[in-house]
Amino acid sequence: MRIALGVEYDGHGFCGWQYQDHSPSVQEAVEKALSKVADQPVKVICAGRTDTGVHATEQVIHIDTHAERTMRSWVYGANTNLPKGVAILWAKPVGNEFHARFSAVRRRYRYVIHNRNVRPTFLAWRTSWDYRPLDERRMAEAAKALLGEHDFSSYRAQGCQAKSPVRTLHRLDVTRRNELVFIDIEANAFLHHMVRNIAGVLMAVGAGERPVEWAKEVLEYRDRTLGGVTAPPSGLYLAQVLYPLEFELPQAPSSSAIWE
Repeated sequence: MRIALGVEYDGHGFCGWQYQDHSPSVQEAVEKALSKVADQPVKVICAGRTDTGVHATEQVIHIDTHAERTMRSWVYGANTNLPKGVAILWAKPVGNEFHARFSAVRRRYRYVIHNRNVRPTFLAWRTSWDYRPLDERRMAEAAKALLGEHDFSSYRAQGCQAKSPVRTLHRLDVTRRNELVFIDIEANAFLHHMVRNIAGVLMAVGAGERPVEWAKEVLEYRDRTLGGVTAPPSGLYLAQVLYPLEFELPQAPSSSAIWE
């Protein structure tokens, strides 16, 4: 049986999603918990790996197992064995044609900036702090140049292993709620550090250190060395992974205090 599951996690304290020998990973925690429910080893495939310190409000994974359990047992049994920073949100049986990574058609991320002159406390590991006054209207204007299909070489990590730097941005919004500035971005796929590099450029524009046109100029350089600073991982959330409607996957509403 192939089962799709939604996973929420606080990335602080993990070396990222992918298993590492030297540090605890979200993948390791999830596989151990699901293996206890199945009473046999379980390997998981995720929609997209996240880096150290990056969070997810709804990562999607799938497993293949011979263990016969109810979907409720997969959810609550796994959560009993997971650390507090990780939770299974839902589980649903799917056909073998479903693949958590390759069946995804779009992905959504949110980058959260705590914008005040004093460093945050209880949101320290869940937001990116910027003490500079940010003008979200300038940031939103600069973001328009990145919409559509482009070569995002300037916005990906120098060590990115993707074969092509071309991606299509369907949405890039910048909004504010009191001290929090949100960057919401949706694309067919993302390059390594792409969202954090876009956030770094927009933050420099919002602070008035660069003109609004700079985001477009960086894009046209197609050279990462001429881009902006990579924003910290603590503000980044994998928000949602979108699939064809035929799979009928549930979408769990986020309960995060900084989400709505």
